[in-house]
Amino acid sequence: MAEREAQLRRLSVELEASFLSEMLAQAGLGESRESFGGGVGEDGFASFLRQEQAKSMARQGGIGLAEHIFESLKARNNV
Repeated sequence: MAEREAQLRRLSVELEASFLSEMLAQAGLGESRESFGGGVGEDGFASFLRQEQAKSMARQGGIGLAEHIFESLKARNNV
């Protein structure tokens, strides 16, 4: 039972991280600068940086979305 709960919590945090990553992308985080930018290489790695920042935010509580998702999944799965 505790293992299933831990799995649901991990998945909830991952989902919030994905959501946050998309929100950060839409906000312009990681976009190339006009001058002295890193070009194609910078663009390629910007998404990795954004994803790691989003994961870190979600693990630290994020915007609270993971907790709501977790509680909903827990209720639906009778955990």
